[in-house]
Amino acid sequence: MQKIRMDENHKIFSPQDFPAYLPKLNSLYDELFSSGKGFRAQLIRGLSGPLSLKKETERLLRQTIEFIHNASLLHDDLVDRSTLRRGKPAAWLKYTPEYAVLSGDYLLARVMVNLSAHGNIRLVQYTAEVISDLLEGEWLQDSVVGDFFISLEQLDRIHNLKTASLFKWCLRAPFLALERYDVELHRTLEEMGTLLGQLFQRSDDLLDYNIRNGEGKAILGDLKSGYLNSFGAYVTKGLPRQQIDQLIKSQDMDDFVKSLGGPELFQQRVVEFDRMNQELISMYQHHLRQLEEKLNPGERPLIKVLSPLTDLLYWRKKPS
Repeated sequence: MQKIRMDENHKIFSPQDFPAYLPKLNSLYDELFSSGKGFRAQLIRGLSGPLSLKKETERLLRQTIEFIHNASLLHDDLVDRSTLRRGKPAAWLKYTPEYAVLSGDYLLARVMVNLSAHGNIRLVQYTAEVISDLLEGEWLQDSVVGDFFISLEQLDRIHNLKTASLFKWCLRAPFLALERYDVELHRTLEEMGTLLGQLFQRSDDLLDYNIRNGEGKAILGDLKSGYLNSFGAYVTKGLPRQQIDQLIKSQDMDDFVKSLGGPELFQQRVVEFDRMNQELISMYQHHLRQLEEKLNPGERPLIKVLSPLTDLLYWRKKPS
């Protein structure tokens, strides 16, 4: 790559990661990786200090999660025919669908090559399971496009396979890399990752209805694409078919709020949705206390890294 994506202390990618004789591939990756927040890689970095991970292992894990996440974005945008990614033309639109598929597949292949060289078979196996979950989630999500009577429980299943799987990997992979295989430890990390994934997805779904939309996400983009997200499913639950038909035809938020029953009712639904998700946040804090008991004394600063994640992912509060 000609442009190397870096953070304050460590390179995540280097010119040797991708072949120089594939210039179009390198150009696509330059654009893809240069504009992302790299949140998951930063989470790995935050966990690495308290766990005393070797720098080369930390770099491997950070690179792995970035490769998997961005491969999923390349594939998702093509499947969904999304024209923009991070404010720029989606890769399939700029480089052709064929190149988008190949570039996503290549990232996943590099993940397996790199992890195999690391030599931890349990980490390789778990990573392969996560990639499989992502693909299953994509199949399921595509199958519910146009289903405006889907339940929140059905969506949670999809989000657990897609969104939560990456958070679970971020929490569990560092311990696997250290050959820490305690079943109860990983069960707690699995539960925490599941909750983080649900909270992040539900918060992201609120952006679609212009709630705490500091990122400037397109309003009603999911709904106009034929996809009823988690907040939409919550709001429409129990409504008569005629009213749901009106809601899904909304062209803007004014239409949606009016079809629902007015601003007061809409705001009430937002408060109720937040309250429901606050229960998930409380559950996460419970598992966090359980995790602290399972850590070695020197690892307990990990709790300070993990504790603010719910505020960051659901309430979209910026770190102080």
